[in-house]
This record gives sequence, structure tokens and C-alpha cells, in this order.
Amino acid sequence: MATTSRLDQLTGEYVIDPARTRIGFVVRSTKITKVRGWFERFDGVVQLDGDDPTKSSVRLTLQAASIQTRNRRRDDHLRREFLAVEAHPTITFASTAIRAEGSSTFMITGDLTIRGAVKPVAVTVELTRTDHDPAGGFRVGFVGRASVNRKDWGVRMISALDNGSFVIDDRVDLLLEVSAGRRI
Repeated sequence: MATTSRLDQLTGEYVIDPARTRIGFVVRSTKITKVRGWFERFDGVVQLDGDDPTKSSVRLTLQAASIQTRNRRRDDHLRREFLAVEAHPTITFASTAIRAEGSSTFMITGDLTIRGAVKPVAVTVELTRTDHDPAGGFRVGFVGRASVNRKDWGVRMISALDNGSFVIDDRVDLLLEVSAGRRI
């Protein structure tokens, strides 16, 4: 942590900064390569209680149609077949419990909603940075990771691409690099 090392100094409400945050995923494709992607549009709020981290909370909303993998055809397929963005335009996460696992590591359990299905997910998060930004605001940075099974949310293989090579593994690794600024 850059400036603040005591959790009790972090108490407050933080808004996730989309310009400095990356919410992504990695999934094996065709059993050989990995597809990496991210969501371009999202918003979220982190409520931190430095005195009692169990009283902290996280809310996050992703715009499902903003998924990007740098392959237009694959992105269109993911939006239409996997995420069904017309019927389910958002993916949401709402924490249900937060437990300290060390001085800067936390286990966040919450409800992840994809395609209208709600399932519990556990995300390991590490506080990596606290600092004042150039405008005088206070910021925190986190990195996080979780693994989910896409089939738990009804995200199933609908069709293959024309060349027949579109095979996606069941396991999806979710990767978070979050920067959030404290609300004044």
C-alpha cells in the first residue's frame, strides 16, 4: 500500500473508476488456447468499514453487451448465444459476506447474476494500493480472482463457428483490477 496502511483509515464509500479498472475473464478455447476478454462498461460501489471489514459491501453492474475479446465475430456470438444480452442486458454482483484472510487479503462471497440466474461466488481480493490522486481525492486499488462454471448460469454451447473449432471450457476465470475513489 502506498500511503495508508491502517484499515481503519479506509472507511467510506468508494465509486469504482471505469477508466482505471479492468474486469475481465480467461477461458480455454479449442482446448489449446486461452481467450481473454473484458467488459468495457460497468459501474459499482464499494462500502468499506476499516474497523470491521465484515460490515463492508460491494455492488457491481456490468453491461453484458460491452464484452470484448478483440474478435468481432466471437464477441457477437458471446453476446447473442452465451450471454443473451437482449433478454439479460446486465450482469450483477452483490456481496453477501466479507471475511479478512490476512492484513490485506479478503474473501468476498456474493450473488452473481448472469442470464437471470443467481448463484453464489467467492472472490479472493487483495488490497494493493491506497493513495491520494493528483486532484486530492483518496483512492484504493484491489486485485481479485474467482473461478466459475459457466454452465451454473445456463451459459451453454449453442453452436460452433463455421470452422467447427469453437469449443469453450466450462471453467471461466474472472479477473479484477479495481481502482475506486472515495466519495466526499
